[in-house]
Amino acid sequence: MRSTLPGSVLQFGECELDCGRFELRRNGHVLRVERKPLELLILLASREGQLVTREEIARHLWSNEVFVDTEHGINTAVRKLRYGLRDDPEHPQYILTVPGMGYRLIAPVSAIGAIEPAEVAAEAAPTDAVPVAPATPSRSRRISWGWYALAGACLVVGWCGVVLYRMPHRRPEVRYTRLTDFTDSAVAPAVSPDGRMVAFIRGGNAFLSSDQIYVKMVPNGEARRVTDDARPKYGLAFSPNGTEIAYTVLESTGFSTYEVSSLGGEPHLLLNNAAGLVWLDSERLLFSQIQTGIHLGVVTATVTRAGLRDIYFPAHERGMAHYAFPSPDRHWALVVEMNGNGFWGRCRLVDLESQSAAKLTGPAGGCTSAGWSPDGKWMYFTATVGGQSHLWRQHFPGGEAEQLTFGPTEEDGVAVEPQGRALITSLGVHESAVWLHDPSGERPLSSEGEVMEYFVAPPVFSPDATALYYLLRHGADSGAELWRTVVESRQSEAVFPGISMSAFDLSPDGKQVVYTTAAADGTSQLWVASLDGSVPATRVSNSAIRSPHFGARGEILFLETEENKNYLEQINADGSHAMRVLPYPIEEFQSISPGRRWVIASVPETREKFAPITAIPLEGGTARRICAGFCFPSWSTDGKFLFVPVEDSSRTSPGRSLAIPLGPGESFPVLPAGGIAPMAEAKVVRGAESVGRAQLVPGRDPKHYAWVNTTVHGNLYEVSIP
Repeated sequence: MRSTLPGSVLQFGECELDCGRFELRRNGHVLRVERKPLELLILLASREGQLVTREEIARHLWSNEVFVDTEHGINTAVRKLRYGLRDDPEHPQYILTVPGMGYRLIAPVSAIGAIEPAEVAAEAAPTDAVPVAPATPSRSRRISWGWYALAGACLVVGWCGVVLYRMPHRRPEVRYTRLTDFTDSAVAPAVSPDGRMVAFIRGGNAFLSSDQIYVKMVPNGEARRVTDDARPKYGLAFSPNGTEIAYTVLESTGFSTYEVSSLGGEPHLLLNNAAGLVWLDSERLLFSQIQTGIHLGVVTATVTRAGLRDIYFPAHERGMAHYAFPSPDRHWALVVEMNGNGFWGRCRLVDLESQSAAKLTGPAGGCTSAGWSPDGKWMYFTATVGGQSHLWRQHFPGGEAEQLTFGPTEEDGVAVEPQGRALITSLGVHESAVWLHDPSGERPLSSEGEVMEYFVAPPVFSPDATALYYLLRHGADSGAELWRTVVESRQSEAVFPGISMSAFDLSPDGKQVVYTTAAADGTSQLWVASLDGSVPATRVSNSAIRSPHFGARGEILFLETEENKNYLEQINADGSHAMRVLPYPIEEFQSISPGRRWVIASVPETREKFAPITAIPLEGGTARRICAGFCFPSWSTDGKFLFVPVEDSSRTSPGRSLAIPLGPGESFPVLPAGGIAPMAEAKVVRGAESVGRAQLVPGRDPKHYAWVNTTVHGNLYEVSIP
């Protein structure tokens, strides 16, 4: 089949489907649609008007040898098609749902393009087929010509579907065995040294989760809860004899490692200032510790810290090497780290015996977990590439990274069984939407798509609180568009369709937006645009800019890296008068107050082992420490309240925040000297009140707010190694 075969272009409504180019266009504009939804559309088009069952779709879109959640996969593919086609499922123009059965393409399909029927037949028919005689210019011949073209196009589309169905999947053959069967999620697996037990967190978040640790015998034992610990935790690891489970806890002073019996019981402190701890042998430990601020690096020592030796610290002072996974011979380790932007970077390979430089390894994406084969010949990773998290492997010490798992479901975490025959991972799906809370109750505002994470690009209300703005993705390979939902009507729309953003902020008057986009060279482009589209977007700068916010007089504040430190800078909207706002470095620029009087940032202090979250006045005055530990405060739209999370959300609780009233000019009340402690009650600050959610998007008062509701459904699976 030729990729430019004109007869393979079909038209329905305002859309064109080019089977040869594997492309969907609407009004001449190419739509960003992933492969699976396009395969589904080709299948539906080849059966125009006929019912295509869900079983047929599952067989057509996915190989029988590869496990995926086809029910969710089909729903996701249909949802993404409807979004691209702008098709309302309640009043469809294109795709009709037949409840409990499948789908029909109900729009009339016609072939477009100019190709002789003989050429179409020659592509689709056997080589001994009789060629079609050329048509004459008569009207009756022209009518016949159209029917021939349509018939040929149907043959081509049908053949295209057969080819896609029979096309061999160039991927390793893996098989899946379910280990848990929860209606919620099991994440962060760790395997005991003898391979008989697996420990995990029951909840939707593997990193800094307030959910609890469970243990079960593999494969069919009953899951047992072993902790009752509400603190954020991560990094499970069995002791060498398998009787204890170590895990990392985030406390007000930083990270600490606790141990709990694999049979359950009261946890006890194993080591302060220690994260991601694993045993090299019965005496030596490998773990991460903070030097200053939040600069987290890998060290080795005994449990008494005897023989402490630095192994690897990220070059950037905001870098955080959270995990280190040692090789079987204990000569090497795979390090999972956050970069200077606070995002997961590529994994690094470090030498435990020498001071040689760390090397990037694994796939070119955000690496969140790693492991080794028992013979040390393979390295395994979970990494996010193209917007999806899957399992990868790579030969040690060199070789190309090879993807092991595919499909709409995603993998999170990897633990290698001691025999080396299989991996254990959490496999599942997650969806997110924005919900609104007001005195009348709670209701969803956004529907289809994935709202960007709160800590990456939080949604914001307009200054008058009548609309909510947020970044929304509609596919693994699609960018995040800025969307707006009107609170009263719940009507949603893309503000700048097709523009992929990484962060944004609204001007104090709600008329402009400043945002960053990713440039081809890996830097960020800074833009300013009017929200009503009356003025074209203007590029302000092109450099390593992050976290843009408007200042009080229209200037733009942002975070920029210089050497190995982050600084708060500002620039005018026309690109002039770039200057540094604060003379000292900061680690994160979290937010700016509605009146543009305060910025909230994490500020490293040499006497601190954990950078405090601080409100810094922009016009002079005394900085105010907000939290005793890490937190992510947010402001009401009128600047009259500051919301401080004090209790993290979990599988069974949405968490809790304190709404702290501010005085005239956004002046602060008296706060505890060391900041507001985790689990604090409202009485710690005069006039404060508790709000029943941790990470929220404030409206105009404590009774009006929104939040990103993420639904995760995943279970542990044993994945065979090909």
